[in-house]
Amino acid sequence: MRHIVSLLVENEAGALSRIAGLFSARGYNIESLTVATTEDRTLSRMTIITNGSERIIEQITKQLNKLVDVVKLQDFTEGNFIEREMMFVKVKAQGDGPRAEVKRLSDIFRARIIDVTDTTFCIELTGSGEKLDAYIKAMHENNVIEVVRSGSMGILRGEKSLTI
Repeated sequence: MRHIVSLLVENEAGALSRIAGLFSARGYNIESLTVATTEDRTLSRMTIITNGSERIIEQITKQLNKLVDVVKLQDFTEGNFIEREMMFVKVKAQGDGPRAEVKRLSDIFRARIIDVTDTTFCIELTGSGEKLDAYIKAMHENNVIEVVRSGSMGILRGEKSLTI
């Protein structure tokens, strides 16, 4: 089962390495990982997407909570949350027909064209992983030159929050 685990960690050198090392040492895969500082510059927020049974996820969370760097941890899979991912995609856009089609698809998916050349468009798109996958499929993979994805980020809905 897919799990989204969000952590508040000390914003110090080596914290990411220790957390990633915990996963690799036990043979667990990290599907997606995003990290950035929070409003408190001493803390970073980390979102990890991983797969595993309830027992494996329980084991992972117990081991993560033992790390000195981890201040707080929450498995979002247990609650009501919002999940988004960002993607940049560079596509071929030569001639009026193909350029118009890229613009039309971008409008349908609420994507933004952020860079234009004579032969390419660079597009920014935010949404669920499924939405981003659907955009690439609709864009026809032979027109796609390059794709960069951020990995998922999540936040709890309502009054609950991951704070100290």
